[in-house]
Amino acid sequence: MKTIALFGASGRTGSHFLSQALDKGYEIKALVRTPEKIKLKHEKLTVFEGDVLSSEDVEPVVKGADIVVSLFGRVKDSPELLQTNGTKNIVESMKSHGVEKIISLSGGGLPFPEKDQPKFIDKTIRFMMKVLVPKVLEDAIAHHKVLEESGLKWTVARGPRLTDDAPKGEFKETWVGVDSGTKISRADLAQFILKEVEEENYWYQMPFISY
Repeated sequence: MKTIALFGASGRTGSHFLSQALDKGYEIKALVRTPEKIKLKHEKLTVFEGDVLSSEDVEPVVKGADIVVSLFGRVKDSPELLQTNGTKNIVESMKSHGVEKIISLSGGGLPFPEKDQPKFIDKTIRFMMKVLVPKVLEDAIAHHKVLEESGLKWTVARGPRLTDDAPKGEFKETWVGVDSGTKISRADLAQFILKEVEEENYWYQMPFISY
């Protein structure tokens, strides 16, 4: 069974992924700034206290892993380019320790012109992001560029509006504007990411997961 280096385990999506992955029998090495937020106790879970913006904190989490799952994201008062700079640290550590695979998380505002066919509503949402939260969009785009230029195998899972609804256990794996919906529960998004850890269907792509 694979060992997963997990970033963002205490987040609202990361916590679902953590419990689902442990239930499946994966070994998890998780980096969190506040270990007390991880309520789960499990023999296959090792929690490291630290910050993704510190390369020294990132290194022991990545070392010995088979794959990285990066679910950390911006919160209120996050530093600019948090996702970009954190991803740089992760990528550098992966190269140092021979870890070749990473799955990251972003929103539908991050464009993937190779497959997306954005409709009017999608274009409107992206325009509003550029106006209202330009730093968030810039960070998402820059973090994707880090992955593209890394030489590693990467996937960026994208989602629309995330909810705390109960999981349905089914969802669409499409592209923005291609039979896509406007929401998904965090639990089901986490389920897709775990499925991708197992099946590896979307290397070098950015699938859009929705209902």
